[in-house]
This record gives sequence, structure tokens and C-alpha cells, in this order.
Amino acid sequence: MLTFNRSVLGFGLLVVGGGWGSDLVAQQPLRNAPLAARVAHVRALLKASPLVDGHNDLPWAMREEKEKPLDVVAYDLRSTRGMTDIARLRRGGVGGQFWSVYIPGEIRDSGYARVQLEQIDIAKRVIARYPDVFTPAFTAADVRRAFANRKIGSLLGMEGGHAIENSLGALRAYYDLGVRYMTLTHNVTLDWADAANDKATHGGLTNFGKEVVREMNRLGMLVDLSHTSPGVMSAALNTTEAPVIFSHSSARGVTNVPRNVPDSILRRLPQNGGVVMVTFVPGFVSQKVADQGAAMTAVRDSIARRYPNDNDAQFKAIAAWRETHPTPIATIADVADHLDHIKRTASAANVGIGGDFDGITETVQGLEDVSKYPDLLAELVKRGWTDVELRGLMGENVLRALARAEVVAAKLRKERPASTKTIQQLDRKITP
Repeated sequence: MLTFNRSVLGFGLLVVGGGWGSDLVAQQPLRNAPLAARVAHVRALLKASPLVDGHNDLPWAMREEKEKPLDVVAYDLRSTRGMTDIARLRRGGVGGQFWSVYIPGEIRDSGYARVQLEQIDIAKRVIARYPDVFTPAFTAADVRRAFANRKIGSLLGMEGGHAIENSLGALRAYYDLGVRYMTLTHNVTLDWADAANDKATHGGLTNFGKEVVREMNRLGMLVDLSHTSPGVMSAALNTTEAPVIFSHSSARGVTNVPRNVPDSILRRLPQNGGVVMVTFVPGFVSQKVADQGAAMTAVRDSIARRYPNDNDAQFKAIAAWRETHPTPIATIADVADHLDHIKRTASAANVGIGGDFDGITETVQGLEDVSKYPDLLAELVKRGWTDVELRGLMGENVLRALARAEVVAAKLRKERPASTKTIQQLDRKITP
């Protein structure tokens, strides 16, 4: 049983029942409590229920390290580094993490498979280097066991279906290496799926793209729809037999940018059981920041046309524009607005957290690194989120989706063998 010091919390709080199956019950409304009291309440939740973040790009940050790239020893997580290190993970209450093993879709000539394998290797070496902190996780139950042992259950998520190079055999190999979700696209439209930030050429998923989804279902690999076009989102929901996730996306109904999820898709999630893991990218959570970014792009293009081949003149003109157009600030309240919107449009069972830390260059004020999750949760307490809803957001929702995907996979493996279909057979086109 949990007990609390009333003098610390500033109001009466008690626990009913003998385990965490019974929620904390406030004797006075928590939403009106001071920030310190709300944070204390949240920290109690974090000790009893895992926070599972859907997307952290630490492996790519390690790859991009200029002095010693790929060196997980030199990139010491026991010291303060970037947006993610061990001390701040602990302060943030992180109990499970999908480590993104991202590779850019634009590096086709470098060999997708080689770079993807290197990224998986980096993530695995990081997990192995700190066995007192991280433990490999492949199932929802693994994450729960790690949390019970005060470790961070560490799963792998591939960011972009380009890495399978149109091969279902490659997809299965990545699953065997521990990958438990694949984002169908990154920013580049594939031979079988349209990306949100690229030209839509297929109207969603091709026949081969649908077969990729079916094979992911058979494996137990979560279908991640972040970065995909609305057409792909819809086609995937029509095809999948398991819950989908959006590992790091927000709501288009709040911030109208292509990377966010339209309300029409949100409304389908309760039936599917899927989860939108809201991200902390300023341009995805604040319309003012998004509009500023679009204006900046237009200004850059205009200045480049006005001063062709004159970098100095371009630099001065852009600097002058910035002086009179300061960048707006995205805040915790902006992120909370997205969480509220998804909760209203889908349900509280369809929302999670996918910060995208170490994959972004600008941060939300108050959410600068992995230590800040409690502050976001405290904002939601102020908005009236219940403990059940908070625990769902923190990790219970995505763990439920993963566990359901595992059940579906066990059934499908009994019903059908591994697919040997090819893109040439299904889409009747030869690809390089």
C-alpha cells in the first residue's frame, strides 16, 4: 500500500484497496491543487504504472556524433548528453521505451539494409552496456517485468518501410532482430505507400503495401502510421487485424500540418484499438509555430530568387526578416490541447506519448528533455484527467495494443504461413 505525507502534498490523499487496481483517491479535487502537489501525485502514479514513450531517436543522435560516431562507449549516458541520459530518464519516470532505429529514406544509394542493421546494432549495444538500467523487451509482458524490476524495458521501432527494400523476407528478419513496430513510411513515398510530406502517387497502399500490413499482423509487429498520408492511414485501418499506432504524431484538428492525424482517422481508432502517441515537435503542436515555419520557407525561397548566387545577401535578408518576426514558443499547454482533442475525438484509451526526443532540434517550452514527462502529466491533472486516463496515456494503452497484436499474431501464424508474395506479383511492376 502507498502512503503519502500530507504536509508535502498540501492536501489529503489516500489509497483504497490493497494494490494498484484501485486508483488513488483525492479527498479534495486534485485539479485545483498547487503544481507541487500535482507533480507529487503524478510521481506516485509513475512508480506504480509504467510510462512508455513511443519514439526516441537516441541511436541516430549517436550515429551523428561528430567526434566518435557509432561509439556507444564514448557517448556516455551516465553524463548529461543531448535530450536523453540515464539520470533524466529516471527523473522523468520512464518505464518503457521504443528506441527508434531510424534511417533516412533519402539514402537509397548508401544501402538501406546496411545502415538499418547498424542502427539496430547501436540500439542493442546501448541496451547491453547499461544492464542495471535497460533490459531488452520484445513483448508487453517483458516491459511489465522490466518495470517491476525497476528497469526500462527497451523495444526497437523501425522508422520507415524503405528499409525492407520491398522484401517481406527482410521484414521478417528485422522482426527476428527485435523490431516491434515499423513506421510504414518516413518522408519519402515508397513503391507501395504514400508519405505525408511527399507526393501521393498510390492513393494510399498498393496491393503489396496491404500485404506488408498483413505480414506485420502475422508477425506481431505493430503497424505505425506516423509519417504516412491519410490515404495510407485509412487503407491500413481497412486492412489490419490488429491495433495500429502512431508512434509520434499529433492532432490535425489542433495543428493543421500533414504530419498530424485527421479527425476522420481519430474517430476510427476506438474500433481498432489503436493509439496516437502525441509528439513534442513544436511545429506539430502549435499552429503559430507551424505558420511561422511555412512563412520562413516562403521567405527563403523569395530571397533566393531575389539574390541568386549571393549567399551573403541572402543571409543578411533572412536575418533581417527574423529580427521582425520572432519565432513563437510552443508550450506544455499546446501539447495538452492535442491530448485533450484526441481524448474527445477518439477516446482516452486511444492516446499515448511519443516525444521524439533527440530527433528534434527545437523543443516545447517545459518539455526540453526526457525528465519532463511529470510536468505534462501534472498539466493534465489540472485539466481533470483521472488516474485511469493518465495511466492509459502513460503506457497502459500502448501496452494493451501491443499485447493484442501478439494475440492476433499467435492466431494468424496458425492459420497461414509466411507470405512469399512479391511487389512484382502484386503490383505488376518491376522496381529497381
